[in-house]
Amino acid sequence: MIVQAQALLDAEHPSTLVIPLTTRLIDAAEPLRVRIKAIGALKKDSDALIDQVRAIDNRRLVQGPLSRLPPPQLDVIARALLEVLDLPDE
Repeated sequence: MIVQAQALLDAEHPSTLVIPLTTRLIDAAEPLRVRIKAIGALKKDSDALIDQVRAIDNRRLVQGPLSRLPPPQLDVIARALLEVLDLPDE
């Protein structure tokens, strides 16, 4: 899951911030894991591994997005990131 500002993507920054997904689901594991329901080309429900945010080289991005999350799901991801990173929620 890409979690980087569009401005950096547009500026052709050489890396992209991502949250890895797994289909090894663990219930009630927020904020470390957030469930992503299968949508678009994402064929299986997955857990977003919030505590494993990383930067990857853009050359590893070989195809377009599998799907786009709806705003309520993005809000859940944002709150989990804020909590795991111990950042203030404005």
